[in-house]
Amino acid sequence: MGRVVLGLVLGLVLSTIGLFWWQGRAQVEENAPPPPEAAEPTPEPTDLPLTDPGDMEGPTPPEASELTREQRRFFRYDRNRDLRITRNEMLSTRSDAFRKLDVDGNNLLTFEEWAVTTANRFDGADADGDRELTQAEFRTTFRPSSSSTSRRSNCRC
Repeated sequence: MGRVVLGLVLGLVLSTIGLFWWQGRAQVEENAPPPPEAAEPTPEPTDLPLTDPGDMEGPTPPEASELTREQRRFFRYDRNRDLRITRNEMLSTRSDAFRKLDVDGNNLLTFEEWAVTTANRFDGADADGDRELTQAEFRTTFRPSSSSTSRRSNCRC
């Protein structure tokens, strides 16, 4: 009988220690690290050699190709352009949106926080107040990403 009680107590103690250890390893994700600094400083304009492009010989440089949709999506996450996406880089794109939803700032998103934000967004889009969104009202909920709008506005081709 004593062995059974001792086994149960030790099992409870070990599971409690394991639970605290598991919770203690959780860390708050940080934004992606900044890109690495350039190894060589950029030369001053006075240090550059002067040449006439008309005198140059050799093959013409290749034309810049348009990135595919998947490549653009990949590079949105790959902040330091090392052709690898780290966990921090993947999560950093979502952290700003998460912080907007996390009203109390405890890094836990409750259903109530999500529901209030969603309900407020719905109420803002429901112009006539009939508790239903028409296609025109639903269109107002679209928020274009800043990268796509700036790319379109800056291009004058």
